[in-house]
Amino acid sequence: MDDLPTGTVTLFFTDIAGSTALWERHPHVMPAAYARHNAILRDSIEAFGGVVFKTVGDAFCAAFTDASAALAAALAVHRALYAEAWGVIGSLRVRIALHTSAVEMRDGDYFGPPLNRIARLLSAGHGGQTLLSLATQEQVCEHLPPGAELCDLGEHSLKDLIHPEHSFQFVAPGLPNDFPALRTHANQTSEQRAWKQAKLPDMPGIDYDVVLEKDRQLNRRRRSRKKKAETGGLL
Repeated sequence: MDDLPTGTVTLFFTDIAGSTALWERHPHVMPAAYARHNAILRDSIEAFGGVVFKTVGDAFCAAFTDASAALAAALAVHRALYAEAWGVIGSLRVRIALHTSAVEMRDGDYFGPPLNRIARLLSAGHGGQTLLSLATQEQVCEHLPPGAELCDLGEHSLKDLIHPEHSFQFVAPGLPNDFPALRTHANQTSEQRAWKQAKLPDMPGIDYDVVLEKDRQLNRRRRSRKKKAETGGLL
């Protein structure tokens, strides 16, 4: 892709929270909702000068030359998604992560540690939440939108990364700002960590909590059927 920003850029990653469950529950309406989501994301990113360089499922990967523009795009995405009427779906929430770094390119695409760091930061977030790395916070802290602020979440160890990330949450008027603890390795239960490592690939776009609960339900049904078979169906 010839128009990708080079040098120091702000990476902008997103994905839909709970998308697996949404597709399972609403298979007939999700295609239209997914298309609308894509249009909102692309329009908001491009309106503030960003370049979408990759989509993976419902995840968007974009780059900005200006960190403040990336933050403005994140705000536009959340406001547009919250204003949209999603019908029987109820709501469609996206988590967003921003990380500013010098980037390297190979064969017209970004590669290397900055992409790993932002992917890990994204996976720690919740639907409707925007997380910033320390590098991005330093770029935007003096240029926030009116009424907005950054909430210091402290340092968090992200999976497979040697150095922890000092993370910040973007808080803006009219949008939710009360979220659970970040979904980092330290905040997971031992069951979640063991199950995730054993059963699922590590990649953005998967809501591991939703899939874990579906696995628990499947196991309960299996145990129930087995017990009925052992007692001759008398339960």
